[in-house]
Amino acid sequence: MKAAQYDKKKDAVVINDVPIPEPGEGQFLVKIKGASLCHSDLIMDIRPDGDTPYTMGHEGVGIIEKIHPSAEGKGFKVGDRIGMGYIINCCFQCEGCMVHNLACKNPNPGGPKVQGLMTDGFFAEYAACDWENAIILPDSLPIEKSSPLFCAGITAFHSVDSCDLKEGQWFAVVGCGGLGQFATQYAKAMGYKVIGIDVNDPMLEVAKQMGADATFNSLKNPNYVEEIKKLTDGGVHAAAVYSNATPAYQSATKVIRINGLLMVVGLPVKPLEFPAFDIVVNNYRIKGENTGIPQRMKKAVDFTAKHNIVPEVEFKKLEEMPQMVKDMDAGKASKRMVIVF
Repeated sequence: MKAAQYDKKKDAVVINDVPIPEPGEGQFLVKIKGASLCHSDLIMDIRPDGDTPYTMGHEGVGIIEKIHPSAEGKGFKVGDRIGMGYIINCCFQCEGCMVHNLACKNPNPGGPKVQGLMTDGFFAEYAACDWENAIILPDSLPIEKSSPLFCAGITAFHSVDSCDLKEGQWFAVVGCGGLGQFATQYAKAMGYKVIGIDVNDPMLEVAKQMGADATFNSLKNPNYVEEIKKLTDGGVHAAAVYSNATPAYQSATKVIRINGLLMVVGLPVKPLEFPAFDIVVNNYRIKGENTGIPQRMKKAVDFTAKHNIVPEVEFKKLEEMPQMVKDMDAGKASKRMVIVF
C-alpha cells in the first residue's frame, strides 16, 4: 500500500510502498477513508528509533476490514464506519488511563505510543486500530470530512464544554485555525457569544463564516482589548487559546473579565508563565483540555452529529502530503487539509 512517511535521514516527507499491516491483539484492520493533517504532525523527530521512516497521521476515519479474534464481540463488525483515537499500547482501564492514556500505569512493553508520531499512523491506505479507540460514526456525519473530528474536533468540544459557561455568556477563540474553527461552531451550538482573535485575516474571515459574533486582528488593531471589554461589558467569561504562540496567551489574559477562565489548549515550545498574584486574587482561573480518553469521545461525537457540525476542509491526494506539510508549517493553511483514499 502507499503511505506518507517521515524519513529522518532525509528530513523529508516521502511517499513509500509499505506492507499492509495485520491487526494484532485487540485490534482492527481499517481501510482508511480520510486522514487530516494536524499541527502536531509537524513534530517529526521524537521517536527513539527515528532512523526508520514511519507513517504519519493521528486523525483518521475508515471502515473496518478485518477483526482480530481477540477483538470480536466488542460491539463492532466488518463494514462499520469508525473514527479512531490514536494512543495505543496502554491498558485503557487504570487510574492513569482514566485521566490520559499516556499516563497508563499498566502499559504494554515500550509504553504508550502515539500513532503517527511514535509509531505508524493513518496517512496510509490501511491502518491498525485498537478496538478501545474506535467509535462508530453516526450516519449523519460524512466520513470523508470527519477525520479532523478525532483530534481537533474532540479537543475543541472538550475545551468549550469544560468552561461550564451559561447561555449568552462570552467565549473568546484565540487562534482561529482548525481547532478554533471547530470551537467556534461548538460554542455557538451551546448558546454562547463568540469572539474570534487572530493575527491572520483569512482565519478571521473563516471564523465569521463559522458564526463568530465579532472578530479582532490583535496585530493590526492596537485597541482590540478596549473594544472587546466594551463589547462584552468587562471582558469575556472564558478565553480558550488554540495557538501555540506565547503572545496568544498574553492576548488572552488581557480580554478575560474578573474571575474568568483561561483555557489552555495550544502548546508553545517554551513553558507558559503567569503572575502568581493574578491567580491568587482570582483575576482569572486556569484550566486545560485535550483530546481526552476514548471513554469521553461519545459525548463529543453525538453533539457533533446532533448539531451537524462539519469542519471546513480541503481535500487532497496522498502525493500532495509533502507540500501540505510545508504549507501548514508556513501558516498558509486556512482550512483542515484532508487526504481521501
